[in-house]
Amino acid sequence: MRELNRSAAVRAGPPQRMPIALIGAPTDVGAGSRGASMGPEALRVAGLREALENHGLSVIDRGNLAGPPNPWLPAVDGYRHLDEVIAWSTAVHEAVYQELALGHLPMLLGGDHSMAIGSISAVARHCREAKKNLRVLWLDAHADFNTSTLTPSGNLHGMPMACLCGFGPAPLVELGGHVPALEPRCVREIGIRSVDPGEKQFVHEHDLDVFDMRFVDELGMRHTMELALATLDANTHLHVSFDVDFLDPEIAPGVGTTVPGGPTYREAQLCMEMIADCGRLASLDIVELNPALDVRNRTALLSVDLIESLFGKSTLMRK
Repeated sequence: MRELNRSAAVRAGPPQRMPIALIGAPTDVGAGSRGASMGPEALRVAGLREALENHGLSVIDRGNLAGPPNPWLPAVDGYRHLDEVIAWSTAVHEAVYQELALGHLPMLLGGDHSMAIGSISAVARHCREAKKNLRVLWLDAHADFNTSTLTPSGNLHGMPMACLCGFGPAPLVELGGHVPALEPRCVREIGIRSVDPGEKQFVHEHDLDVFDMRFVDELGMRHTMELALATLDANTHLHVSFDVDFLDPEIAPGVGTTVPGGPTYREAQLCMEMIADCGRLASLDIVELNPALDVRNRTALLSVDLIESLFGKSTLMRK
């Protein structure tokens, strides 16, 4: 899965100051538990816009997208709520693509992680048209590389990376107009610690670049991020897909799929600060925040804190 001989990422300074567009996707149709549909408002209540503006950033809140409700039905042919996920993903795709065309940095507020099919397919479409390279950092406890034949649940929030890499139902796989939307070589998955048995083999077969928690434990978050950010250049669009269950549940209980043993607060801060240092962040997902399972909006507040670090907040001024 990993080789250790890559050159370190080059420190490129603070992120670009393009306007940020907040896009809410209040749905949990891809998830196995209800509540992620309330994630966008929890982030707003936690002061996301104000925190970003306090750092001198221009923020436009586009409000929430509309889509079908969660029918809460069993899986059909290996997929739960496929039609609903397609509808939401299409809306997300068009909204994110429009903001990129305007020169904005789209920040998708989820919603469950199946929404990344829409956002990342839009980013990939934009990069193809602009002739830019794409790097995706997938911060998650899960590889999300399941298919309808591998999934134990049928929940599409466990399949977005597979769909983006060309393995899934045609309406999702073809959403960005190119199959696959994303080559596995463009992806770095970080913090992984829960992978289904069949999914493990599938990850290996397609050489997905995974920095699991054993890798982080053995070599540290700094080295992990140096490798994950290596070879970025001025023509690279960096997309971060931040599933809040990336974090250890001791500090972030408000998610539907908690997995013990995730990054600590300081490890997560270092991860975000090093992304900010590279200066290439151009689009972002924040997904799987579930206020119904949170404690006094604690996880949303922590998420806002980490997002601030993604946009340059640090303890000291650094040259």
